[in-house]
Amino acid sequence: MSLLEVKNLVVEFPGRRGTLRALDDISFSIAPGEILGVVGESGAGKSLTGAAIIGLLEPPGRVASGQILLEGQRIDNLNSDQMRSIRGRRIGAIFQDPLTSLNPLYTVGRQLTETILAHLPVSAAEARQRAIALLQDTGIPAAAERIDHYPHQFSGGMRQRVVIALALAAEPKLIVADEPTTALDVSIQAQIITLLKNICKSRGAAVMLITHDMGVIAETCDRVAVLYAGRVAEIGPVHDVINKPSHPYTSGLMASIPDMAVDRERLNQIDGAMPRLNAIPKGCAYNPRCPKTFDRCMVDRPELMPAGSTRAACWLHAPATTEVSA
Repeated sequence: MSLLEVKNLVVEFPGRRGTLRALDDISFSIAPGEILGVVGESGAGKSLTGAAIIGLLEPPGRVASGQILLEGQRIDNLNSDQMRSIRGRRIGAIFQDPLTSLNPLYTVGRQLTETILAHLPVSAAEARQRAIALLQDTGIPAAAERIDHYPHQFSGGMRQRVVIALALAAEPKLIVADEPTTALDVSIQAQIITLLKNICKSRGAAVMLITHDMGVIAETCDRVAVLYAGRVAEIGPVHDVINKPSHPYTSGLMASIPDMAVDRERLNQIDGAMPRLNAIPKGCAYNPRCPKTFDRCMVDRPELMPAGSTRAACWLHAPATTEVSA
């Protein structure tokens, strides 16, 4: 059974000039212990999907339709108090900048123990011991001493470890990690990714990993969802999506990654830019940039359909499609 299920999610932003649809009919699921990567260009809707799941959409953004189910329970229609009790206890969050996740006025120990006491039936002494154990689990040396330090006394990589410990404090079933390694050195990135993988496998937690870094996706995830203009362009096992992409957009993303084994002067690029929310073209949103477009792409919007070992929202994989023109 899926731990998280997102069904036909639509997120809209009402404005004076009309309503902008930022997420348009997104569906996916994550199983216990699975890491699902969510990748795409800036503005594709990655972070917005995470915010909708955590219940932290910035007003006036709202879930207009669809459902978000956590262990079979619908959570998108809960009020802020009900959502607050789920956030932390059943859903942990790791954000891009650890400084925004930690209160600079409190020691990391106080922040950890307060989170544990808020969600778990333990004494203050037990909460402190648990906090020290979490810091040790996340690779912070001399955790018993460092627990009484303030966030500014930790390096960037160590702060992110504290944030991971904070996300895991109440033993959540799901962790939403939004660009958790972007602000870190490459060597520290690898350590944080390994840490996230090991902890989640050992605890059986599911992870939604939001990133624009395909290297992180390849190294970490079981499956990957590629987003484009607020929709899922392709979803499937990470190895298949990376090595045998079925959507022209995914192919373009993969071709733009430098290959150390190939000597070439220029990188491939995808011409053009992602459309603005108020100017999404009719038919497939990718059609102005796609090298394989044909008549149907201009008129009908494709849904996800079987495409080998993945599913892609592309008319090239429709059973009746025979005509393809460059």
